[in-house]
Amino acid sequence: MTNKLEAVFGTASPVALVTGSGSPRLGNAVVRSLAERGYRIAIHAYRSTQSAEQTATELRSQGTDAFVASGDIRCEHQVRELVRRANEHFGRIDVLVNCAAVWTPQRLEDVSAEEVRHNFDVNTLGTFLCCQQVGLLMVKQTQGGAIVNVGDWATARPYLDYPAYFPSKGAIPTMTRDFAVELASRNPRVRVSAILPGPAMIPDGLPKADQEAAIDLNLLKRAGSPQYVADAVVFLAEHEFITGVCLPVDGGRSIYSPTQ
Repeated sequence: MTNKLEAVFGTASPVALVTGSGSPRLGNAVVRSLAERGYRIAIHAYRSTQSAEQTATELRSQGTDAFVASGDIRCEHQVRELVRRANEHFGRIDVLVNCAAVWTPQRLEDVSAEEVRHNFDVNTLGTFLCCQQVGLLMVKQTQGGAIVNVGDWATARPYLDYPAYFPSKGAIPTMTRDFAVELASRNPRVRVSAILPGPAMIPDGLPKADQEAAIDLNLLKRAGSPQYVADAVVFLAEHEFITGVCLPVDGGRSIYSPTQ
């Protein structure tokens, strides 16, 4: 493990900044997986700062150097500041994982222009600003770094009631490829890829019949979990010869069309 991290990042204790990792969802699972591998962790949160501080306290008790960086990723100034504070605390940022996102089901007839802007501001602009600010920091580091964005498998096959969310997430694959080219042209040791998760967390309270239907719609016939996505993030962050890819982690859902 230590040799692997040293070979990739030039240190046995690389630093990872994970956006949207305060609340107990996907980003939090990514934080915990990286901490277990020896990373120092910058936990980003906007509204869930209390949960972020609790996670940081827990990780510190286990020997991880954990730092909470709060801020609104829709705001360029706040992104610059949270990146500055994380870099000032650790002296470097080796991995960025963009997990922060919003998603709210809504009928097309009920979607306002303001709600469309909100989805694009968080899911698209927020991801762009974090890639930009951390990426330009990484190109100045001898060992570069790795960025892993989080998209959604269903942008290729959208389902009903997310007409503002899917377009905002549909930009992630193009953004990922663009940043892979832009940043590697400045430092070829900077890599940028993306995860396209399937359902990673079945919502609490979802009827059993709906849970079974969701599981039946993937090839592997099992529920997804944040840990599956976290494992894929680790793989892409540490693989030195992969960049610009968008990896579905969806149990085969994106290629499966069950007969009706």
